[in-house]
Amino acid sequence: MLPGILDFFIHIDKALPTVSEQYGLLTYLILFTIILLETGVIITPFLPGDSLLFVSGMIAAEGSLDIQLLWVVFITAAICGGVLNYWTGRHLGLRVLLQHFPSIVRKEHVTRAYEYLARYGGKTIFFARFIPLLRTFTPFLAGVVAMDYRRFTLYNILSALIWAILMTSAGYLLGTIPVIQDNLSFFIMVFIVITIVSVVLFIVGIIRAVFWYDKNLAA
Repeated sequence: MLPGILDFFIHIDKALPTVSEQYGLLTYLILFTIILLETGVIITPFLPGDSLLFVSGMIAAEGSLDIQLLWVVFITAAICGGVLNYWTGRHLGLRVLLQHFPSIVRKEHVTRAYEYLARYGGKTIFFARFIPLLRTFTPFLAGVVAMDYRRFTLYNILSALIWAILMTSAGYLLGTIPVIQDNLSFFIMVFIVITIVSVVLFIVGIIRAVFWYDKNLAA
């Protein structure tokens, strides 16, 4: 089953039209679910986000999907995903992190994260939406440090609106260009590489932050 799922994600440009033909209106529910999980569940940041929106816009340009309905579906899924991740972090994150990862996550780290989000939280929530992996972890972290929910909601909605409309419209407008149609698999792989690089940089950043903190504490 896993190879089939991976194949779907890698060749989403070919798989999504088939899904649209087979499932009709249920395709929108499938797309909603994927984006909800990609943005709202901390263990599924590997699911397609940008590439899914772009390819969906391309298919809409061909007439198989409705672009306006896609906007509604993706905006709603992105907003709900952010809210789900925020409240997961708010109710479970801090307690679980402190209990199970006490050597990595300390109260000092949480305090620094809280101070950062208190100052730059709005911008962070907004711009993280456009970066794979970060759009999954940032709302969770905002919940962990109990960022003001009204402020979080404002930037969560604003970023979801712009991200969903921008990426889907890009596919709708650019997807009809022959050079993009002929090399779509290449562009999909670029999205995947960007996601992998983001994951690596995120992990390296965490390791360096923890090492820097421990080194300075020892000094």
